Amino acid sequence: MAYTMRNRSITDSLIIVIAGFFIAAQYLYPHLEEHLFLIKRALLSDGAPHGTAFNEWWRLFTVALTHASWIHLVMNMLFFHQIGTVVEAYFGRVKYLLLLTLSLLGASLLSNYFALDNVPAVGASGMIYGLFGAFIVISKRVGADQRSIYITLALNLAISFGIPGIDWHAHIGGLISGALVAYLLLLNGPKQRLRNI
Repeated sequence: MAYTMRNRSITDSLIIVIAGFFIAAQYLYPHLEEHLFLIKRALLSDGAPHGTAFNEWWRLFTVALTHASWIHLVMNMLFFHQIGTVVEAYFGRVKYLLLLTLSLLGASLLSNYFALDNVPAVGASGMIYGLFGAFIVISKRVGADQRSIYITLALNLAISFGIPGIDWHAHIGGLISGALVAYLLLLNGPKQRLRNI
């Protein structure tokens, strides 16, 4: 049977979409990223004011379609594939999409709250940190060994706080949102095995 989009996981499909937007912004449409990145208030290349302060709330979500460089994109997508595949298998497509959406929203809202004017935020890492939060909750529920995820998370948070220019507000916002959403999704639900680790 042919492999179709219907068979492809949400995680893999989103990786393709995110990479496609990055390539389009880099090589085809130079100003595309300006319409997608998260920014509170700025005058952009068209000379007009833009940002969430001017009701461009879609930026809370489209920020995940933007990345600063190929390295930024590849690293984020590797983490996304690694942890997203496991969390998607556990929750299923519908709950997984809800988790991703609310993690991204929580990350973007905290990032935007602390944002400075004329400083854009880019990347899907807030959403990915939401998956870290969800994975911790899942692991605790099923009694899995959590040491490796805590070590990975600690290293990533150290990088977030230690390197200038990284939006750690988005990372913390995503982490908290993902953990909270996962906890609520698992309330009164049956325990499942944690697969695909």
